[in-house]
Amino acid sequence: GAFFIQFGVHGAWGVVPAHISELVPDQIRGFMPGFAYQCGILLAGSITYLQALFGSATSYSNAMALTALVVFASTAVVASLGPEKKGVVFGEAD
Repeated sequence: GAFFIQFGVHGAWGVVPAHISELVPDQIRGFMPGFAYQCGILLAGSITYLQALFGSATSYSNAMALTALVVFASTAVVASLGPEKKGVVFGEAD
């Protein structure tokens, strides 16, 4: 079971740096994926607080499920609000 979970996680999140590179201008294309990754690490620090908050009100399994639900819902909102760029040609000014 853990293999399939990790396979799905890496399959879903492995393309994010490439997508971020397509969204930003050429001048910061190398900087932005790493910066976004570090911002994600900063936000991930709050997950333990969120899990403890859920865990104080419900069982451990429900706390994990609620945490995953919050992460999935947040991701869906951010993805739906973000721009989509098709046919990006790297190396050309916007």
